[in-house]
Amino acid sequence: MGLDPASLRIDQRLLYFMDQLEILEEKRQKFNALIEEGWFNISKARYSMGNKQVSALQYASEMDPHVYVTTSLSENGVVEFQCERTENKEELNESDIVENIGPTEGGLRRRVNVKQKETEDESTCKGQQQKDPQANTKTEKPKCQHQDPLKWFGILVPQNLKQAQTAFKEVITLSAEISTLQNAILATRMELQSEMKEKQRSSLN
Repeated sequence: MGLDPASLRIDQRLLYFMDQLEILEEKRQKFNALIEEGWFNISKARYSMGNKQVSALQYASEMDPHVYVTTSLSENGVVEFQCERTENKEELNESDIVENIGPTEGGLRRRVNVKQKETEDESTCKGQQQKDPQANTKTEKPKCQHQDPLKWFGILVPQNLKQAQTAFKEVITLSAEISTLQNAILATRMELQSEMKEKQRSSLN
């Protein structure tokens, strides 16, 4: 005698729930191992460079995040977390810039004598200097560009510090995956509980 469809659905849901828990345990173990590896490499770098050379004192005065965490809803209504890195966005934006060569204004242009244009430019520059003598002394503040945090600790950093950075980068991505999986497990557990309640009600009737 075969099982009823409700029992089959519950068994399949329970097996899926157990698989999710097993994957979550594996990811958590990897997460903890990467954190231990990262801190162990930082301690090695401090031993080789000196305790004061690898600390919060070397942090930049202005820092911009290289990773943003975004959220989205899946088809089942589960919140998913994704990590977006901005380290390569600036390079892409710079490569997309195209210089416009040629006249920007349409129509014919009147030719101006070169000597006459030079004298006009000199007169306009002198007039601006007389109006604002401090214009040439002021310099614009450069925009804060994304910088590799390893450069805060020097140009030639030990290999242990690079390995620590790689480990912590993977930790960030893995933490987003663990958060998404935890939300999926909670949703699966709620569905499993509702299906078991429905089966109990049908058996009582």
